[in-house]
Amino acid sequence: MAVILSVSGSPSATSRTARLLRHLDDRLRLQGHDVVSLEVRTLPAGALLGADFRHPAITEAAALFQGAEGVVIGTPIYKAAYSGLLKSLLDLLPQYALTDKTVLPLATGGSTAHVLAIDYALRPVLSSMGAAHIVPGWFTLDKDITVADDGTLTVAPAAAEALVQVTDRFSAALGGRTTVLAPTG
Repeated sequence: MAVILSVSGSPSATSRTARLLRHLDDRLRLQGHDVVSLEVRTLPAGALLGADFRHPAITEAAALFQGAEGVVIGTPIYKAAYSGLLKSLLDLLPQYALTDKTVLPLATGGSTAHVLAIDYALRPVLSSMGAAHIVPGWFTLDKDITVADDGTLTVAPAAAEALVQVTDRFSAALGGRTTVLAPTG
């Protein structure tokens, strides 16, 4: 199966976006993929803001992109656009870092007014970076994502079903199966 890089562009340590991505990562793993997670907020701020292409953490992040066959990009939507933190990382990657990659864009936000942000803000950047195939993404309302005190994630049923569908389409585009096998052991 494919190696997938799952990137959270949220600056928050308690991000619903990141938790939603990790939930989808689990589904992709059950479909047989090898998933590597990258929380952009853990990269050094000085390297991101100072455009330090040679910083070891930035070169390591670029290598993760290079080694992946598929990339899931998750971001909260702020002011009708993807996060500045994500933009900082994308700006430091090689121009064609997504060449031959299948990409799944996902976003979260507080209002349906931001639903098109994936298509008008994020998709053009991913395309300009050479993505071979950008599958239809999904926007999930913050109110549809609940995180319990113990960290358990709950997604409203309609949103959960839509996320299963886009995740399965992404998996299929990578040549993976779209049914989840029950864990053994």
